[in-house]
Amino acid sequence: MILNIGTKEGKTAKIELAKEKEAAIIGKKIGDEVEGNEIGFGGYVFKLTGGSDASGFPMREGVHGTKKAALLLKGGVGYNPKRKGEMQRKTIRGEVYSEDIVQVNMVVVKEGPEPLVKEEKNDEEKKE
Repeated sequence: MILNIGTKEGKTAKIELAKEKEAAIIGKKIGDEVEGNEIGFGGYVFKLTGGSDASGFPMREGVHGTKKAALLLKGGVGYNPKRKGEMQRKTIRGEVYSEDIVQVNMVVVKEGPEPLVKEEKNDEEKKE
């Protein structure tokens, strides 16, 4: 799984999660909180906000289970209408995380002592 973690500063950290640590996320729903200790970030607390599967179908809150469903949508996650009142049938995923999910979106609720990603130096500093 790939974790996209949004911070309070407006930055996003993209981190690959080890296979053995995926069990901490599988079975949880959108909106649940995950302790950072379970996924290798001691002191952090994260809130799950969504994700997508290998085919790119987004997860949508309110659709129960892990299955795919073709729903008639007015807007929101998975569909952006061009005109007022427009509706379209779109395939989306349920709100429960499973092994099929490859991208997990989450935000930081509580900061830990260590930064998520080490700061990289500018290109000029690397050359010197």
